[in-house]
Amino acid sequence: MVDVQLLGPVELSVGGRVVEVGPPQRRTVMAALAVDVGRPVAVDVVIERVWGTRAPDGARTAVHAHVARIRRVCEQAAQTAREPLRLVRRSGGYLLEARPGQVDLYRFQQLIDQARLLERTDPARARLLGDALGLWRGEPLSGLQGQWAARMREAWRRQRQDAAVGWARAELRLGDPASVIGPLTGLLGEYPLAEPLAEALMRALHDTGRSAEALDWYAAVRERLAEELGTDPGPALRQLHQTILRGHGSTSAARPTPPPQWLSAVVRSAEPPAQLPMAVRGFTGRDEALGRLAAILASAENESAAVVISAVSGMAGVGKTALAMHWARQVRSAFPDGQLYVNLRGFDPRGAVVPATEAVRGFLNALGVQPERVPPGLEAQAGLYRSLLAGRRMIVVLDNARDEEQVRPLLPGSVGCMALVTSRNRLTGLAVTEGAHLLAVESLSPDAARDMLAERLGAGRAAAEPEAVADIVASCGGLPLALAVVAARAAIEPRRPLGALAEELREAGGRLDALDVGEEASRVRAAFSWSYSVLSAGAARMFRLLALHPGPDVGHAAAAALAGVPPERARGLLSELTGGHLLVEQVPGRYAFHDLLRVYAGELVAACDGERVRREALHRMMDHYLHTARAADVLVTPQPNPVATPPAAPGSNVGEPADYEQARAWLVAEHAVLLEIVRQPPPDFDGHVWRLVAVLTTFLDRDGYWQVLLAAGHTALAAARREGALAGEAASYRSLGLALDRLKRTGPAREHYLRALELFGMLGSDAGQARTHQHLARMSGALGRPRQALEHALRSLEHYRRAGDRAGQSAALNHIGWRQANLGDHLGALVHCEQALELARATGDVDGQAHISDSLGYIHHHLGRYQEAVDCYRQAAQLHRATGERHSEAACLLCLGDSHLSVQQPGAAREAWTRALALTDELGLPDDDPLRAGIRDRLGFAATSDSPSDPVPVQPQ
Repeated sequence: MVDVQLLGPVELSVGGRVVEVGPPQRRTVMAALAVDVGRPVAVDVVIERVWGTRAPDGARTAVHAHVARIRRVCEQAAQTAREPLRLVRRSGGYLLEARPGQVDLYRFQQLIDQARLLERTDPARARLLGDALGLWRGEPLSGLQGQWAARMREAWRRQRQDAAVGWARAELRLGDPASVIGPLTGLLGEYPLAEPLAEALMRALHDTGRSAEALDWYAAVRERLAEELGTDPGPALRQLHQTILRGHGSTSAARPTPPPQWLSAVVRSAEPPAQLPMAVRGFTGRDEALGRLAAILASAENESAAVVISAVSGMAGVGKTALAMHWARQVRSAFPDGQLYVNLRGFDPRGAVVPATEAVRGFLNALGVQPERVPPGLEAQAGLYRSLLAGRRMIVVLDNARDEEQVRPLLPGSVGCMALVTSRNRLTGLAVTEGAHLLAVESLSPDAARDMLAERLGAGRAAAEPEAVADIVASCGGLPLALAVVAARAAIEPRRPLGALAEELREAGGRLDALDVGEEASRVRAAFSWSYSVLSAGAARMFRLLALHPGPDVGHAAAAALAGVPPERARGLLSELTGGHLLVEQVPGRYAFHDLLRVYAGELVAACDGERVRREALHRMMDHYLHTARAADVLVTPQPNPVATPPAAPGSNVGEPADYEQARAWLVAEHAVLLEIVRQPPPDFDGHVWRLVAVLTTFLDRDGYWQVLLAAGHTALAAARREGALAGEAASYRSLGLALDRLKRTGPAREHYLRALELFGMLGSDAGQARTHQHLARMSGALGRPRQALEHALRSLEHYRRAGDRAGQSAALNHIGWRQANLGDHLGALVHCEQALELARATGDVDGQAHISDSLGYIHHHLGRYQEAVDCYRQAAQLHRATGERHSEAACLLCLGDSHLSVQQPGAAREAWTRALALTDELGLPDDDPLRAGIRDRLGFAATSDSPSDPVPVQPQ
């Protein structure tokens, strides 16, 4: 299948693989002919479309030269796909001979025309318009300059907006408002002044019970219109605004529907998320609250409510999280599509509140979204998150929320989902705008508190001393956290009378009363101090020093570094603290404070440990994270990081991951801690901060945390400047350039890359210059500038050789070879890629070997060495499977089948294509995905012919 693609970069696609058309001017000629496919276009018209009214001398000659090259590309593509595509001279101009359906612009317009012929209530109307919108791959004619390209782009944008509004209205009439929210959110981000888009999005939000968000969108659009056009919203938008304010105007009955097909390409195959923390031991005494939650869920199921929100509020230590976790685990079977959980840390004593952007990004990870498919910006990410929940039954637990604004972006919007929110605040705003059910949790009644103690201490021991139990309950004020700490202390001394323990607890409370900390705080602190007083010296010190950790949780190794003790000793101390209920082991091997216990530990470390002790502990912790992150980065990226790191302090317990899997597992487990260190670093640790960002750059890039990398890069740059570290500035500019590059802000990205090159040059850092040129080579290639990309790749190789970095040389040689192949120099490409493969094998770079073998397969095929191509593609597919890159493996198998067919092995070709198709099934790619469509076309063609096919260039990974 041959496609001429204009709704995005101007490209020629054969079976889903992109053919390199050439530089921007040639692509403009191609577009100028493709918009009139099947009709002759005069040379003067082509010249006007390319250069405008001020064409240079030689423009006609340039058009002829471009046409000659485009003609050869079309002939090759037509031969490969067995489809018509010719560029011929006709009537003083040129004519592109092809079916109109081979040009995506014409397919887009045909689908819209077909939809217009249908009744507005016809379900096919929504499907046709949705298919039309799915043809857009980005900015139309992207990268092309000139007035004609700008006029076409603007006209097609208006058509897209109209189609999006029509599609959204069709879905709303069909009663499926949830499915349109994600796409419309993204579109409105592109076209912020498009009132019809805003109207459709507001109506969908209102119809799914998210009226507050609809009103927020109205306010945002009104502000933009006033700032940029000096006008107010039109009458339709104003009327809808008033309707929502009055609480009326729902146009559809929410119903569960499967997510739109376009979402399947975004998500990799993944098990249903199961993020709830470990079960609460000895939970008791909340029968009334559990009954209310059960009634809320049953009522919602009977009424088919779009989304159920229960907001559980109460004072610190009253047991909100324990209640939420216990009930959520009880009802897991009612939500078979999984459970999502996040601790929002709304009242963290360090102020380390989890931003909604980070929380929703974590949910997208749990839902299996591929990093490269995560859109930038909170609104677009939240829209994608809600779209993925459409048609699913999931429970979302938002623990420890600060306020309504932190929660709203994380609320699902679909039938069958439930959000369970806990907070110290009552969150009445959620009841007003989202219809949340509010549930206040009070202290346990005396009877329930006695039951809790009996459950933890044993019924016999509690029954033997009822008066002592009553005294303990009174001292703890019915607060479950205080009772749990006291019960843990009592369990340590099973032979000691409860009366003696109750007397000690009263004395501790009396001491704290003098501090005037408030009745409830006094009760909790009394329990804390009472349990803390019997800790071993090592455990007490560990408890205090853990208050210096940024959170949200800590592993054994980092705790050992903080305390300056061996890892096995740290495990024992942590076990003592969890046994005393002063720490919670949320997941195996990772420990967390309750907020109140963190405050208490912070008070103790400030009072008991001097500034030198605290600083040494922080230094060991920071060295632990920095050096372990560096060791992990070396395994994740074989090319050494250009930033030097001073030796770690004694006792830092630096980790040494054994292989790629261990390195990645450590980065995934610790990334929240690492980012918190960057966001709120301890004072006077600027060198650690910018170095940490430098070594995390590859991980954050590969996992798609580009907004996070951008913010971290700015923090690192400020830290480096404070320290006067030129190397830190250079590394930070490289990180910023990479983040901006990935976010498609290529202008600022290039400026930051060039600044990094300048600084690395001043420092004489060949490693830094090499990696930066490598980034510039990749970006130039993506922008359709192969010669510029080749130049940067050559400079990158030069610096890698000076640095003695063989893994870097391998990557640069492969990029050079690929660019040479794109430019037609296949023999030169072969030399460079063979050198690259030899180095990749020597350095053990399996991922590099996979991509280089893929390049070699392409080169051999185009040199007519088909058996060598088969061998290379087969090796590349095996290596891609080993590294888990299933999309790359599928693409490689497609090419392997092509080469098999070229050596008259149709059976082997069909086998390779069948395996590739199975991989696209696992990846959930829709039928119109270019890769999947190319595989299906080949399998269909192979059923009727054994003639050889010919692969075409595709952008390297």
